Amino acid sequence: MPSLKDLKNRISSVKSTQKITKAKQMVAAAKLRRAEERATEARPYTERMEGVLANLASSAKGNPNAPKLLSGTGKDETHLLIVATADKGLCGGFNSSIVRLAREHIVKLQGEGKKVKIITVGRKGNDQLKRLYGELVIWKTNFVEIKQVGFAQAHEIAEKTLSMFDAGEFDVATLFFGKFKNVVTQIPTAQQVIPAVAPEGVKTPDLKGAVYEYEPDEADILRALLPRYVAVQIFRALLENVASEQAASMSAMDNATRNAGDMIDKLNLKYNRARQAQITTELIEIIAGAEAL
Repeated sequence: MPSLKDLKNRISSVKSTQKITKAKQMVAAAKLRRAEERATEARPYTERMEGVLANLASSAKGNPNAPKLLSGTGKDETHLLIVATADKGLCGGFNSSIVRLAREHIVKLQGEGKKVKIITVGRKGNDQLKRLYGELVIWKTNFVEIKQVGFAQAHEIAEKTLSMFDAGEFDVATLFFGKFKNVVTQIPTAQQVIPAVAPEGVKTPDLKGAVYEYEPDEADILRALLPRYVAVQIFRALLENVASEQAASMSAMDNATRNAGDMIDKLNLKYNRARQAQITTELIEIIAGAEAL
C-alpha cells in the first residue's frame, strides 16, 4: 500500500497535469474559432470551382486534345497518395483516423497489383506511415515553424505534385485529410485530385438556358484552371485539417481534464482513508500502551 507521502505526491502530479490539459483545451478553443472561420470561408470558392470544373469537364469529355490533368494518362498503374495530417499530437484519434484510411487504400491498391507512392504533409502522418511504408514515402513536409498555414504552402505541395505528374511518375493522385464537420465530428476523407474529378453531389452552375462561349476554347481554359484547381483542393484540405485538429484537441483535452479530476477525487479518498487508518492505529497503540501501565 502506498504511503501518505506517495499519495500526496501523486495528487500533486495529477493536479499539475490537469492544469496543463486545461490550458491546452483553452488554447485549442481559442484557435478553433479562427480555424473554423477560415475553413468555412474557403468552402464557397472551392465548391464554385468544382462546379465550373464539372461544367467544363462535361463539354470537354471525349475530346482527344483535353488536358492530361482531366483525361488522365490512359493508365492506372501508379498511384500517388498525399496524406495530410497534423504536426502535433494531443488531438485524440484525429491523425490516426486519416492514416488508417490511407493504409486501407494502400492495402487495396497493392492487392490489385498497383504501385504506390506517398507524400506526407505533417509530422504525425509521416511518423506513423514510415513504420510500415517508409520505402514508399518519396517526399515529406511539415509546418512546424509556420504560425498559420497559407496558400503558399499548398502551392508548394501542388507544384511538387504537378511536376511529378508532368514527368510521368504517377497516373492517379489522391488526397487524404480530415474534413471538419463540427467540434465533435471530423471525417477522414479521400479525394482524387489527379485526374481532376468533381466530387459527387457537386452542383453545376445554373445557366438558366444560357450557353457558355469560351475565349479561348475549353481546352485552353482547362489547362490554366486545372493546376489552380489542384492547389485550391490542397489548400482547402490544409484548412480543414487545421480546424479538425483544433476541434479534436479541444475535445481530447476536455476529456483529459475531466479524467484528471476524477483521478484526483479517487486519490483524495484513498489518501483520507489511509490517513484515518494511520490515526486509528496510532490511537490503538496509545490506548494499549496506557492500559499496559
